[in-house]
Amino acid sequence: MPQLRDDMTAHTRSLPAQDPSRPPRSPVTARLLERARREWARQEYEAAERSLTNALALAPDDPEATRMLGGVVLRRGKYVRAIECFRKVLPVWPDDDDLRIGLGIALYEQGEVPEAVMHLRRACELAPASASAWFNLGEALARDARTTEAVAALQKALELDPAHLSARLSLARAQANLGRIDAAVAGFREVLQRDPGNAEGWFGLSNLNTVRFDAADLASLQRALARQNLPDRDRELLGFTFAKALENQGDYAQAFEVFRAANASRRRRVKWDAAGHRERIVATRRAFAEGKPEPLDPGFGHEAILIISVPRSGSTLVEHILASHPQVEGANEIRDLMQVIDGESARRGIEFLSWVPSATAQDWQRLGREYLARTARWRERKPRFTDKNLVSWYLVGAALAMLPAARVIVVRRDPVETCLACFRQCFSERSGFSCDLDDMADYLIDFLDLTRFWLEKYPDRVFDMPYEALLAEPEAMIRRLLDFCDLPFDPACLEFHKTPRTVQSLPSAAQVRQPLRRDTARSAHYGDKLDHLRQRLRESGVLAG
Repeated sequence: MPQLRDDMTAHTRSLPAQDPSRPPRSPVTARLLERARREWARQEYEAAERSLTNALALAPDDPEATRMLGGVVLRRGKYVRAIECFRKVLPVWPDDDDLRIGLGIALYEQGEVPEAVMHLRRACELAPASASAWFNLGEALARDARTTEAVAALQKALELDPAHLSARLSLARAQANLGRIDAAVAGFREVLQRDPGNAEGWFGLSNLNTVRFDAADLASLQRALARQNLPDRDRELLGFTFAKALENQGDYAQAFEVFRAANASRRRRVKWDAAGHRERIVATRRAFAEGKPEPLDPGFGHEAILIISVPRSGSTLVEHILASHPQVEGANEIRDLMQVIDGESARRGIEFLSWVPSATAQDWQRLGREYLARTARWRERKPRFTDKNLVSWYLVGAALAMLPAARVIVVRRDPVETCLACFRQCFSERSGFSCDLDDMADYLIDFLDLTRFWLEKYPDRVFDMPYEALLAEPEAMIRRLLDFCDLPFDPACLEFHKTPRTVQSLPSAAQVRQPLRRDTARSAHYGDKLDHLRQRLRESGVLAG
């Protein structure tokens, strides 16, 4: 999913002159501030941060320097510091829409969604003719699964500025999330008509997994890739799309090499510590091997259904099936569980696994109450909800200590198909394991190791859901799934593809609107290209034969 973009020209573009009631700046402070402006203009944000930090050491209350620093650290991903800066100067410029946008973006990235949306809405009130304000509001709403509202905001942005390609891209993604696939395709094609080499536009089309690229598309992609000085991220997005276009033409050998090259580029930018990850898995098993305090209320947390998997394994399909039930709301990939755990670690001043042994039953229940409070919006219409965050598989032990009556579903797919599917997908920078098939194999092995541990330790609360079994016997598996979740059978779960709802995972948004397909396996097309992967998986015991 794209990052929430800061679409401002610069936070300083409309700053008023220094308040004449304030003491004049010292010459040194003035020079540092002017240097920071030049560094900002050259997008040298690290240097600008140093200049502004030095200026504020001399003039700690200078609002212009504080505001500029907020803008700089926002662009560097230092959201907590950005929030501090913007909040400090908001009383000086309470009616400044750019300032509200910057604060809203930083708050959103820190998970403070209600306050973020409040500031972004206020920006739209202050500057109703600002396409930037409407775009940022729409993007925030879309990422928070308020998709219908997001579509309206993004359409408003495009009414104000039809050439706003970022808004057009976000609108196409939002349409896809709502299942309006034809509108999404038209939106991405419109972006490409306006900007034929637009990497996000091409990747958006590819990511729908329903568009077959023809020879003309292949030629356009080749031209786009031939351009000089392409940013690495753009070249990677175009590369993944070009590889899928080659698959559409039946050229799997070249497609594999293009996937390999695009992933190699990602590997240079995105680091992954496979050994450290394995140590984390071992430490997690150790931390939860011993029994935990008996819960104060064994029936607490029945509302929550956690779905865990490796990406591209069928978790969105399973969530959509459950969300077709009249008692279940599908919340998509929410981050509340991780944020509750991270917040407790910050409060204690030690890492998560270090405080687990000393946590009391009262601690776990307090954290469970916090989680349910954070997720209350997902129970406004229905009593149960799904939480499908793809890193929650580390946290199953904590989740069941917090929510002893919750249910956890482990969705797993054929190991070779899983690794290949992830290798073919350009994920965010947080998924460095997918850039290399050896790392991907290690990640999958770790996942299967830890989820086996959870299945053995909590057999009545953790359910094993093989994707291939669901394809082979859909009704039988769906009945077992509903029974495990203590839900009465409902035929709507068998016709999940007719369920209207927001699906945040773009690669799956179109697929779950179709009846079950049994032709999703791809590894046979790649033959001996995957022999080393198969051998790795056999040696680890996760692949038979």
